Amino acid sequence: MRWPHTNSRIAVGARRLRSRFGIAAPRMTVRSQLPWHWRAASVIVITAASLALAGWIYDAGRSIAGFKNSLMDSLKLRASEQETELVQLRSAAASSAARLQIEQAAQEQLKKQLGTLEAENARLKEELAVFESMARGQGVEGSLSISRLRIEPSPVAGTYTYKMLVTRQQSKRDAEFRGGLQFILTVQQASGNAMIVLPKTGEPETSRFQVAFRQFHRLEGTFSIPEGAHLIAVEARLLQEGAVKASQRITL
Repeated sequence: MRWPHTNSRIAVGARRLRSRFGIAAPRMTVRSQLPWHWRAASVIVITAASLALAGWIYDAGRSIAGFKNSLMDSLKLRASEQETELVQLRSAAASSAARLQIEQAAQEQLKKQLGTLEAENARLKEELAVFESMARGQGVEGSLSISRLRIEPSPVAGTYTYKMLVTRQQSKRDAEFRGGLQFILTVQQASGNAMIVLPKTGEPETSRFQVAFRQFHRLEGTFSIPEGAHLIAVEARLLQEGAVKASQRITL
């Protein structure tokens, strides 16, 4: 059954609308219609922004790298300064230690000098007492005496040094005393104690034990004992024509 208005103008328009907007309508593509100069301007703006961002990143990188280099240079400079300071402190410490050693050595030297002076002072006092006794004429005229006998070991093993003062009471004749010095040594050996007489009879160096003086004389010299022996006591004698004129004994 056909409607009377199927081919009318309205029906034709309705079919066209359905064919354009309905399911069977053709596909459409939406395109922007910006002018080309706007598109070119947008490309320029984006490119400039990219270049600016790249420049900023580059500058920031250089700044960070420069900061790191500056920090490293500062640390190196500080380390160098500290090394120099350390060297100076070590030098000062070494100088202080050297000065301290010098001061200690000087103190030890002063102590030794003080001990020597004290010993010399005591010797002079004793000798002064002897001389005063001689001046007062005490004792038998022409009598001999030994005082200030000292026996000390020397750096050479088995060798000893001796020091003593021999005096003679004033004599009217004022003759010179001529005699000899003799030592009686008591030593300890592996076999027991023994006595040694110096100088030995016929010893080539007997002449060094000869003594000649008028009123007083200081005697100094050395003698030796057998290897392995230990010196216990020493007796010094003044002899004249084989007779003992004076003696003094000390125990070590």
